[in-house]
Amino acid sequence: MGIVVLGSINVDLTGRVAHLPRAGETLSGESLAFALGGKGANQAVAVARLGLAPALIAAVGADAFGQLATGRLTALGVPIELVRVEPDIATGTAMILVDSDGHNTIAIFAGANASICLQDLQRAQLQQATLLLIQLETPLAASLAAAAMVRAAGGLVILDPAPCPRSGLADAALAACDVITPNETEAAMLTGIACDTLSSARTAARQLLERGARRVLLKLGARGALLMSHTAFGGLDLHVAPWRVDAIDTVAAGDCFNAGLAVALSEGQSWQQATAFANACGALATTRAGAADSAPARTEVADLMRTQD
Repeated sequence: MGIVVLGSINVDLTGRVAHLPRAGETLSGESLAFALGGKGANQAVAVARLGLAPALIAAVGADAFGQLATGRLTALGVPIELVRVEPDIATGTAMILVDSDGHNTIAIFAGANASICLQDLQRAQLQQATLLLIQLETPLAASLAAAAMVRAAGGLVILDPAPCPRSGLADAALAACDVITPNETEAAMLTGIACDTLSSARTAARQLLERGARRVLLKLGARGALLMSHTAFGGLDLHVAPWRVDAIDTVAAGDCFNAGLAVALSEGQSWQQATAFANACGALATTRAGAADSAPARTEVADLMRTQD
């Protein structure tokens, strides 16, 4: 089966504003767009853009947004056989504001994404998956059950801990996956350590390893990425440099990073090579607007890595 993505499908309502509003402030927006989003859909599209056809386990409502989402997924090369249509729940929706510097705020309404359950996993025959991508926009219990099925069959599990719950993650959730990929904000929420320097990022990663994570791949944005692993899993401590791009929109950059990591690992690249490839995918996603639509093609990633090698 190859790469499987278990995650959310949203329709994103993206508004562009001069600056992000403060509490109580009303702004006149510059534009409004509707697009495919959700971390599951974003990662599945990004995998497809890199040349592989992922299986996507997800749910949408029987509404106009659901039709928009599944139609767009099909157009972008993502099979939708495992996307269930839920008749009594709305399709997930995200409301996004992006300022002139590319920074964003996002409010998510789960809708059908919250209905993912064991029956969806059983239909998917996860024992055949070689790699599973999961996030936190669908029920954690279902994601961890899927992780157990895949790992029991010898597959690899990548957890993107986003959106990170304020209560954090239990140690058992960290131990249930092969690698966890937080960004700086998520790592700080999980550990209580502000990851504003490479040294503090290492401290946060070590804490996650001590709590049971096998590998921690910390996405540091313009500072690249930090990969650390438990001694039982190679004892890695690698800082991978960033790629230079002109960023305009950070929406879905982390999703493209995770998709790139999955594709590279599925192709047999080393952890260091896969991290560099993932960095390039995430960097290119910041050079264009949108969520799923920002995913780079394989040729674009190759060109960036070749020109900056």
